[in-house]
Amino acid sequence: MKIVVLAGGISPERDVSLCSASLISNALLTKGHEVAFVDVYVGIEDENTDLDSLFQTPYSGKQFQYTIPEQEPDLEALIASHGGRRELIGPRVLELCKKADAVFIGCHGGMGENGRLQAVLDCMDIPYTGSGYLGCALAMDKNMTKVLLRQSGIPTADWMIYDPTKDSIEEVRNTIGIPCVVKPIGCGSSCGVSIVHTEEEWDAAITYAKKYENTCLIEKLIPGREFSIGILDGKALPIIEIRPKQGFYDYKNKYQANATEEICPAPLDDEQTKTAQGLALSVHNTLLLGNYSRVDFILSKEDGLFYCLEANNLPGMTPNSLIPQEARANGIGYEDLCERLVLSASKKA
Repeated sequence: MKIVVLAGGISPERDVSLCSASLISNALLTKGHEVAFVDVYVGIEDENTDLDSLFQTPYSGKQFQYTIPEQEPDLEALIASHGGRRELIGPRVLELCKKADAVFIGCHGGMGENGRLQAVLDCMDIPYTGSGYLGCALAMDKNMTKVLLRQSGIPTADWMIYDPTKDSIEEVRNTIGIPCVVKPIGCGSSCGVSIVHTEEEWDAAITYAKKYENTCLIEKLIPGREFSIGILDGKALPIIEIRPKQGFYDYKNKYQANATEEICPAPLDDEQTKTAQGLALSVHNTLLLGNYSRVDFILSKEDGLFYCLEANNLPGMTPNSLIPQEARANGIGYEDLCERLVLSASKKA
């Protein structure tokens, strides 16, 4: 197959995307496919480039590599380096995608996860991996996710939306209280997320969240153990437990080596495992997600219930990311997982 792997973009998760997509590209080359790796924002700026020449063969000897820095990317500097261009899709990207049998979407956050990229590809009849535009839109909007979960009877922490242009922070403080979690309403990878333990931490948490979006979601902090559960082709994968060595599972702890202990299969009894996997599948179906996703939970130490934190319609896909670890525990290697996802994309055509 000829496969375009889309990466990058102008999302706070740009670096995560470039890392995941590089390794996905290598895995697909290993499986014998022809692969073109492209930054969806940067695009192919040279009009004289032969697009067919961008497809690497398994025998080209080329390997893609990208290391995630500790800090989120400076998107304004990136935009400035491209003449201030703010169009989300760069030159000739869609033209390149039309030459492929399928597109592997590796664009975490932003248009890669909120449904806009999927909608464009749908309009051009280009097959792609993962969820459709509607499922992506529902899962990326943390408020809409929680509304749908609450309506479906799936436990999730109490929350409020805070818009600084019209809402009173005092009302949020009085309703949700402390401790609480402050996060942008539509970001992933814990970008902009803070845990507020004291009154003095409010302002810094709101300022950090507003760095990414004006509207914040503020939810009650539920102390407990954190778990993540992948869904692959309608079935729950083995559960993984996440234990950061310091603080919580923030951007740094997610992507820097040895910052977090990840245990798979998670040390849960059979009843807990069955309950959590059933809830993960319910979340996946409620949000109309595609052939793979990842759902995150807290097991409350107060009442012993699993509370859904969020669903990820485009989870990280390095070999050490959570879904590949869970798939490996189920006997599915990384290269096979990447190929399985792209083969399912081609069937949608």
